[in-house]
Amino acid sequence: MINRVVLTGRLTRDVDLRYTQGGTAVGTFNLAVDRRFKNQQGEREADFVQCVIWRKGAENFANFFHKGSLVGIEGHIQTRNYENQQGNRVYVTEVIVEDFTFLERRSENNYGGSGNSPMPQQTPTSTTNDPFANSGDPINVSDDDMPF
Repeated sequence: MINRVVLTGRLTRDVDLRYTQGGTAVGTFNLAVDRRFKNQQGEREADFVQCVIWRKGAENFANFFHKGSLVGIEGHIQTRNYENQQGNRVYVTEVIVEDFTFLERRSENNYGGSGNSPMPQQTPTSTTNDPFANSGDPINVSDDDMPF
């Protein structure tokens, strides 16, 4: 069975970072994900997806992302249920985040945030080991060279 989710959206509020009794970090947040099409009024609607992230990833996520941050996440959908104080069964569907990606620099984020933690700088990958880098020559590959 396949249970895979990939989303791009903006945080609707700061990450709620808490710790279990055993000391495990858990972060919860909502991600606003724009729909592909506009409604009859010409406006783009959004879905608000509940997300959960665990352990060190939760601490890093809470340090670097704040309300309005544009983020890409990967994970899986999980459902759970519990009985509330009124005795009613409550069902919850959420995305369990396994990986996340920065999609903008902090200076590009116009939505505020604490600004306490700078976004880590990505170092460009070295192309010195690539024999085809910056040569400008076309690469000829025949069907016989393909392994499939």
